[in-house]
Amino acid sequence: QVQLVESGGGLVQAGGSLRLSCAASGRTFSSYAMGWFRQAPGKERESVAAVDWSGARLYYADSVKGRFTISRDYAKNTVYLQMNSLKPEDTAVYYCAVDLDGLGPRWYIATEFDYWGQGTQVTVSS
Repeated sequence: QVQLVESGGGLVQAGGSLRLSCAASGRTFSSYAMGWFRQAPGKERESVAAVDWSGARLYYADSVKGRFTISRDYAKNTVYLQMNSLKPEDTAVYYCAVDLDGLGPRWYIATEFDYWGQGTQVTVSS
């Protein structure tokens, strides 16, 4: 099993920045891919970004390309989501997740991921 704990959410004005963290434990950190998803009220969960086990392959949703950056720190067993130029439409609960089978063309599909954190709220005011 893998346990995930997100942090770093909060309230920020449009144009501002936040960095989300997701600390992982339970399995060798370098053995799995990780992703970030978000869910706004009344909407389906959607993919945001993902990174493979090596950190070399990165994936981003079109809506966040150029504004968000995903990265992972193997010394800290933590994956980050740096969010810049935030917009009100980025408001959501953000979840990190683990994919034990590795990333591929289906990286954006939530059901491909095996473990999930509890989520952290991000609110962007206009």
